[in-house]
Amino acid sequence: IRYRLTDLGADHIIYVVGAPQREHLEMIIETARLAGWLKPPARATHVAFGSVQGADRKMYRTRAGGSIRLVDLLDEAVERASRVVAERSDELGPEEQAAVSEAVGIGAVKYADLSSDRIKDYVFDWDRMLELNGNTAPYLQYAHARVRSIFRKAAERGVDVADLAPAAEFLQAERRLALELLSFDGAVHETEASLAPHRLATYLFDLATAFTDFYESCPVLRADT
Repeated sequence: IRYRLTDLGADHIIYVVGAPQREHLEMIIETARLAGWLKPPARATHVAFGSVQGADRKMYRTRAGGSIRLVDLLDEAVERASRVVAERSDELGPEEQAAVSEAVGIGAVKYADLSSDRIKDYVFDWDRMLELNGNTAPYLQYAHARVRSIFRKAAERGVDVADLAPAAEFLQAERRLALELLSFDGAVHETEASLAPHRLATYLFDLATAFTDFYESCPVLRADT
């Protein structure tokens, strides 16, 4: 703490350490205050997180040697995603399928971790992480692919999306999507203030849901204008 405050000039030190270490971190931080090192405006925060559990609801323990290595975990995620991609996107070539599989597999692992309230324990579930529906990375990635598809097809038809003017009146699905987009700034600031990534993940899921409703009820490419 002294090194970070005096040599590095830190004004906010954030310790991302498991929740069981709460008392230890509180004692360390309080000691730094009593020593006169940690004084306003500098501050230290313990960002606690819960445990990752297996299907048996028991915590993965790295020291016990029972948990798998991260690189093996990501390889497994990509392998599982490749089966889904091969089944649903057989029109893609081998290289494209490999790229999509990597994005979906690794994205699923990262999003599953970030979308959970960090203080709570969560069960590591392959099937849930790779679901195409619900609050998962593949759902968000699918919504993103749909957005890019609109832009790509518009460009093929010679339409510059930047030149399009909004309609005089919003349909309900359009209005909901617009309001969700306007909430982005607040979601980012709330996430930063609370140091809780799941708040931003929840916002993105709500945004993707609003876009999916818009996409299905307001067919852009089949519209008259």
